[in-house]
Amino acid sequence: MKLREQVGLNIRNLRNSKGMSQEQLALAADVDRSYISEIELAKNSASIDILEQSALALDVAPKELFNERG
Repeated sequence: MKLREQVGLNIRNLRNSKGMSQEQLALAADVDRSYISEIELAKNSASIDILEQSALALDVAPKELFNERG
């Protein structure tokens, strides 16, 4: 799996585990909801700044976005 896909999957799984919608995550991370969707679907790669904002919004360490999960 490509890193872009892994990050997108991790963001989606973390968001869902916290009961957040894409809209809620987007608001908390100060990005557009469609951008969150594109990241989760691996259609767009996020900048380091957006990854940091997303991790903060999800209340996880940024490294959690890169972990391989089964």
